[in-house]
Amino acid sequence: MASISDSSKQSLLPNFLYSSSPNSFSLDRLLNANNPAFAASHSTQLDASAASSSPLIKTRTFIIASPNEPGKKIEMYSPQFYAACTFGGILSCGLTHTAVTPLDLVKCNMRIDPAKYKSISSGFGVLLKEQGIRGFFRGWVPTLLGYSAQGACKFGFYEFFKKYYSDLAGPEYFAKYKTLIYLAGAASAEVIADVALCPFEAVKVRVQTQPGFARGLSDGLPKFVKSEGVLGLYKGIVPLWGRQIPYTMMKFASFETIVEMIYKYGIPTPKDQCSKSLQLGISFAGGYVAGVFCAIVSHPADNLVSFLNNAKGATVGDAVKKLGLWGLFTRGLPLRIVMIGTLTGAQWGIYDAFKVFAGLPTTGGVAPSAATATAQLSKA
Repeated sequence: MASISDSSKQSLLPNFLYSSSPNSFSLDRLLNANNPAFAASHSTQLDASAASSSPLIKTRTFIIASPNEPGKKIEMYSPQFYAACTFGGILSCGLTHTAVTPLDLVKCNMRIDPAKYKSISSGFGVLLKEQGIRGFFRGWVPTLLGYSAQGACKFGFYEFFKKYYSDLAGPEYFAKYKTLIYLAGAASAEVIADVALCPFEAVKVRVQTQPGFARGLSDGLPKFVKSEGVLGLYKGIVPLWGRQIPYTMMKFASFETIVEMIYKYGIPTPKDQCSKSLQLGISFAGGYVAGVFCAIVSHPADNLVSFLNNAKGATVGDAVKKLGLWGLFTRGLPLRIVMIGTLTGAQWGIYDAFKVFAGLPTTGGVAPSAATATAQLSKA
């Protein structure tokens, strides 16, 4: 990370996050590009800022210092901070879920048709024989778009709700009940994230488990809506919440706890003195262990979502009757543990790598005690 030059950082980061030159992007400039009065007043403001820092520019423009200006960073919990976390979530979830599309495809088909897809290896063999290499990535477009939208909401809103609930609790209660705050923040974020994901997930499952239904999102979405209506896209929302909310609560709360324990008991050096590569390694390790717990907690609901989206008019009772309680909890679980563990570790690695790239600290660490936090607030 340290080998990347400041200029290359600035060119790779989204323009809406970083800019501080007179030619920088700002919301006012975009909205008032053809307004002569604005151009004159904006020019006057820029001239004044050359002599001193102008509070008017700070409050009216959506800009922050670029990485090549020493000592200037994104302010924690500012709109730019949440925008960076949202963009990091898009990369984190969108890329990782798309990369494991072949595994996800086999997993879905093993649950829907266990007689045909008896194991992971035989499942890949059946797909290769019937659909060819291209069949391994069937449904990748709804996967990419759906999980990018979900990742944006999941990580962006988690950071927001974690700060919001922490402020409501205060430093003393945060120190005592921080795990509950992590759980509440994760649950709140996932409720919103699943509303964004659900339509894409419905089409994805139908495309992946019914060959010939559609080639992808562009023809699959209209066909799905014609068959089951717009509300049919959300018929799996309750099972999806049942799968994703426990998953995300476990994902964030266990990650925060594991990372804190690693820094507290496993690393003799304070986090801010550790190298960025070590911090990112800890993020991946903490994410992988958290992912194993996530897979176990969310697996029954994951089986329900696949069953309901695959069978028209099916109910939860139908799924339980066909799969059985044991099958609901165990069918496809080993593959899901491997997939979700790797996936979650990679997601935290990518997310924190982007935060480091943007000049932000990685997620997690040893939380300050109530007395320390109160002292810091009194000095602020």
